Parts: sequence; structure tokens; C-alpha cells
Amino acid sequence: MTTPALLPLSGRRIPPLNLGPPSFPHHRATLRLSEKFILLLILSAFITLCFGAFFFLPDSSKHKRFDLGLEDVLIPHVDAGKGAKNPGAFLIHGPDEHRHREEEERLRNKIRADHEKALEEAKEKLRKSREEIRAEIQTEKNKVVQEMKTKENKPLPPVPVPNLVGINGGDPEDTEIRKKREKIKEMMKHAWDNYRTYGWGHNELKPIARKGHSTNIFGSSQMGATIVDALDTLYIMGLHDEFLDGQRWIEDNLDFSVNSEVSVFEVNIRFIGGLLAAYYLSGEEIFKIKAVQLAEKLLPAFNTPTGIPWAMVNLKSGVGRNWGWASAGSSILAEFGTLHMEFVHLSYLTGDLIYYKKVMHIRKLLQKMDRPNGLYPNYLNPRTGRWGQYHTSVGGLGDSFYEYLLKAWLMSDKTDHEARRMYDDAIEAIEKHLIKKSRGGLVFIGEWKNGHLEKKMGHLACFAGGMFALGADGSRKDKAGHYLELGAEIARTCHESYDRTALKLGPESFKFDGAVEAVAVRQAEKYYILRPEVIETYWYLWRFTHDPRYRQWGWEAALAIEKYCRVSGGFSGVKDVYSSTPTHDDVQQSFFLAETLKYLYLLFSGDDLLPLDHWVFNTEAHPLPVLHLANTTLSGTAVR
Repeated sequence: MTTPALLPLSGRRIPPLNLGPPSFPHHRATLRLSEKFILLLILSAFITLCFGAFFFLPDSSKHKRFDLGLEDVLIPHVDAGKGAKNPGAFLIHGPDEHRHREEEERLRNKIRADHEKALEEAKEKLRKSREEIRAEIQTEKNKVVQEMKTKENKPLPPVPVPNLVGINGGDPEDTEIRKKREKIKEMMKHAWDNYRTYGWGHNELKPIARKGHSTNIFGSSQMGATIVDALDTLYIMGLHDEFLDGQRWIEDNLDFSVNSEVSVFEVNIRFIGGLLAAYYLSGEEIFKIKAVQLAEKLLPAFNTPTGIPWAMVNLKSGVGRNWGWASAGSSILAEFGTLHMEFVHLSYLTGDLIYYKKVMHIRKLLQKMDRPNGLYPNYLNPRTGRWGQYHTSVGGLGDSFYEYLLKAWLMSDKTDHEARRMYDDAIEAIEKHLIKKSRGGLVFIGEWKNGHLEKKMGHLACFAGGMFALGADGSRKDKAGHYLELGAEIARTCHESYDRTALKLGPESFKFDGAVEAVAVRQAEKYYILRPEVIETYWYLWRFTHDPRYRQWGWEAALAIEKYCRVSGGFSGVKDVYSSTPTHDDVQQSFFLAETLKYLYLLFSGDDLLPLDHWVFNTEAHPLPVLHLANTTLSGTAVR
């Protein structure tokens, strides 16, 4: 049986476990610091002696070369037409020659003095005791650390804060709905408190073993992914003491200068998205500063022949690479296509257009490429700029690319018409080639593989019901009603995938073959890892229709999670939703706090909490405000 540790881990996500090269703690040293200091002193003295000796050799010739890379100017005897680095450079004669000889002598004297000073300093160091040297080293270390902190926390230039509406509130008038919302809040507190007790600082929690947990998407370092991912949920729910605990950890411990290889996509949507949302909600500068620090570490991933970023990058070295399993070294559509929202906000907040230009370059490249049947394949080679395997999916590997086309338009206050046009083109092709109705009347989104449609839909693809509803307004040919209805049909299909299991929780993917509809067939597809996509779609459909069925379905899911996933140490995924006695996978995913519980809380809140005409949620459910680009630092560069 495939365990969840080997499976895709979060919403709009992809990869199975990939065992990369071993990484080592950045603080490890093979020599004590004092020994390294002595060796460095000896080495520097030796180099200084050698370098100085070059100038102390007898000057037996008036035509001695003085080579500091400036010989065309400083060396009078070299014929510019023969031996000089720059043929045609002028020759120096007469008074100029005398003046340049004096300059040579002045430089020699300066180097001699520096050399003697360095020797004296080295001798002085070696006369000191071991304790004195150790104390000096510690003083210098403290000074460097303080200088780095000062540099890292340097305030960013002030920019006008967007009009932030609906940060608080949303209290429902109905008593029963209010009780349900309070229950979701209690579930959040249970998840957070146990992480705080047993996994603090780790990326995620093993709630049964009661210890920290991590996966390769976060690299080898403990970066507190759950803390960053959960911050905005805590704030929205009014759990301000817990929010402050997370803020203090981030201020004191969140460090991106680590020798760790991370997923560019995952740290963008979870960390940068989470930090930006926390900044906009709370106004605390530290979150903005940390988001920019991390973004700078991700930029080397774009150093490819095409500008399509690598899937992974080492935060310390900047070296990038792709997943070994991804179609002959290709980058993945849902990864490099899910950066736009966060990177546009980074440019807005910093005034630095580099982030905006990176994502716009990706868009321009994609526009120039041929698309089979109008569909975007999931794989693109960053070296050649050619598509990899012709596999198209609105589930894993492709999903959030389409989501971000729509949300780029919404986030721009509906001025990014290019993004809207690309979205409309894409969903027309998806509807034509991928969306089908089963014999039992269920509308599903299949996957295009090797020239034919595979009648299988993933849990990840269930987000599309909400996407179609969100994008209905502004559709071509007055098709708003059509796309709202299509979103409702997808929601119904995904609800059926939940309702047809023993636990009333949906499987990872489900088939539509013959008599089998909305049911997982393979054992490896029967797990539920606390995913949010179905509940996300319920929330969007509730916001746009206020049809009570969506709250009813959401509450059914909440009760099932409470009954089968809750353990004393938190919440855990289950390995088989068709078994009445499920086995837990012992992982509390960070996205459970960031997305699943947030969407449930919003489902039972009023529409005035984070209204959709003022906020756009990234693919990790982190709310970012709509930007009126005509009045921002991107003015003049925004797509029209």
C-alpha cells in the first residue's frame, strides 16, 4: 500500500517523494573556530609575503612590467600595436612617463606598508593567549551577526496600503450557524495547540507519534511551515494570542540562509503567500520583510535558458534542478504557472519590478507556444522551451495555472485583460475536450493522456467548481449563468465522491468507468489527507448562490473529519475512506490549518468577512488584496 508520505501533499500540488542528494547542516564545522582562525592567519601571512616579495625583487630593468590589469596605461615601454592588451592605446613619453613612474613607486610603497602592517597584526595575534583569541573571535562573530540582522530587517520603502475591507467580523446571525463556526474554531485550536506542544518549529506534526514531521518539499531544514501557513487563519478566527506566538517564532527563528533544497512552488504559495497575507491582515512589517528575503532566495531558480524556473532551488547556493520523474527534466505547469499573484504583490510592496518581470516573461513565452487542441500540456522543458509529454490535467500538475490566470485578472481589479483572455481560451478548450457527463449524469473533468481522455478525476480537480463560479462574472458571450451552473455540477460530483465512501470523506481520485462512478478503484487512490478542494468549492458556491446545500455538505465533511481524523494529538489523514475502521497516516498537513479549516470557517461566516470583490485567495487560501494597478508602483507596466 502506498503511504501518504509518498503521495502528493497539498492543494494544487504535485510530486511524490523525491530523494535528492544528502544535505548537511549549514553550521557544521570540521575544525574548531579558533583553529580555523589560526590557520587563516598563517595562510594570509603567507599570501601577503608572496605578494609583497613580487614588489621587493631588485628592479634591474627600467622596463619592468607592473601588471595590475592597467599595463596599457601604466607601462610606457610596451608598443601598443604589439604587446599591449588594447592595441592602438597611446604610448607614454616625456613628463608623462616620469609622472607614471612616480605613481608606480607610490603604489609599491603603499603595498609595502600594508604588508608590514599585516605582519605586525599577525604577530600581535599570535602573542595572545588562546582565551584572548577566542574572546576576540566571539566579539567579531557577534558584530557580524548584528550587522546581518540590521541589514536583513532594513525597512522596505513605504507604499500605499490597498483598501483593506472585511478583515474582521462575519458573525452569523443564525444561532445554529454561529455554533458550527465556533466548532470549526475549536478544531483549529486543537490542531494548533498540539502542533505548539509537540511539533513547534518543525514543518508539520505527526499527531499520533507526537513529534515533528517534514517532507522533501521543505528541504532538510525546520522552517516552521505550519506556523507560517496557519497565521492568517488564526488572525481571521480571532486567535490573537496564538497569532502572536507564531509572529515571535518568525521574528526569532525563521531563517532562509540555510543549505536546503526546497520546492519553489510550495515555499511560494505557503511561505511567501502566508507571510504576505499575515502582513496585510496585521500590518506587522516583519512579515513583509521575511517574504522579500525568501523571494530573493528563489530568484536564482529562474536562471535557465528559457526563464522557466526550476522546480527546486537550494536556498544557500542558488543551484536549481527539476524533479527526476518529470518528463525528461521538465518543469511543471502548475508550479511555474503559480507564482503570479505573490510576485506581483512583491513588486508592489518593494517597488522592484524584477518579480513582476519574471512572471510576465513566463506568460509571454506560453503565449507564443502552440497548444495541442488548445490545451496546455503539464510539462515544459526549461532548457529547450518545448513541451514534454502531452498530458493535460485540471487536477495535479496543471490545476493552479488556470486558477492564477483568472485570479491575476481579479487581483488587478479586472484590468489585466490578457490574463482573462488566456483563462477564457483555456477553459473553452477544457470544456470541449476534458469535461464529460457520466452515464449516471455526473459531470466530471477527465485527463488527456497519450491522445485519449482518461475518465478519472482527482480530488485536486474539485477546486475547479469554485473556479468556474468565481470566473462566471466577466465570461464571454454572456455565459456567466452557464459557468455558475457548471461549477455547481462539479460540486455535486465531488460531493458524491464523498457520499459514496464509508467515512463520508473523499478519495484522492475516482473513476467513471462503466458501472463505477465517483469511486476509487485502486487501493493507492483511496486515501484522504485532509485536503481542502471540495470544501473550497462549497464555499465559493455558497458565496455566489447562498444555496443552503453547500453549508449542509460542508458540515457533513466537518463532522466526518472530526469523527475519523481527530486524534488526541491533532488531526491525521486516513489511508482508506472505504473502510469503516480506518488506519491513520499520522500526518497533520500544514494546509489543513491554512486551507481546510479556513474555508470551513468562512463557509459559516457572513459575506462581509473577506469579501471577494476586495480579496483574492492564493492557491493555499492566503488572502491578498485587490490591487488598483493604475495607482501602484506597477503603473505603466501592467498588462492592458
